[in-house]
Amino acid sequence: MDASAPRVIVQPPAPAGGRRVCVDGTTLGLAYRPADVAEFLRRAGTDPDQIDLEGPDIERRGGGPDIWSPPDTPA
Repeated sequence: MDASAPRVIVQPPAPAGGRRVCVDGTTLGLAYRPADVAEFLRRAGTDPDQIDLEGPDIERRGGGPDIWSPPDTPA
């Protein structure tokens, strides 16, 4: 990601599942899989082909690119 690329942050999983996706400080929506992240980037005018959806181009908080639901909570 270069200096002109948007800052993409995928937040930790929400209690009901999914992860909030933010670009340059604006929340784009709640993603449930990588394809959702790509669609949000496309709708925001960013070429998702220019961003590695599973690499360092995206800052992930609370888990890597394969985590989309919160960890199980013990009863």
